[in-house]
Amino acid sequence: MRQLRVALLCLLSVPLLTGCLYMNVKTVLDTDLDRTELGTKTGKSEAYSVLWAVAWGDAGTQAAAQQGGLTQINHADQELFVILFGVYARTTTILYGN
Repeated sequence: MRQLRVALLCLLSVPLLTGCLYMNVKTVLDTDLDRTELGTKTGKSEAYSVLWAVAWGDAGTQAAAQQGGLTQINHADQELFVILFGVYARTTTILYGN
């Protein structure tokens, strides 16, 4: 019986450890970081989702480049912000260049 309780507790705690309740992560979308120069301009584009049913926005690189007035892209990052298993989610593409 005690082993069942421990197993159940571990199973219930897994979502808390994986970022399912809250996640705010920025990741690199570039592979040659040792040669990257960011540039003087920054562009951002975002897409949103609510209740897994409604989504809007454009988080693409073209939208981010247009927003920042970029003609040359030197580096790209992506930021993910998720609350409660995706009840609310935001994806942001961040571009650096000239």
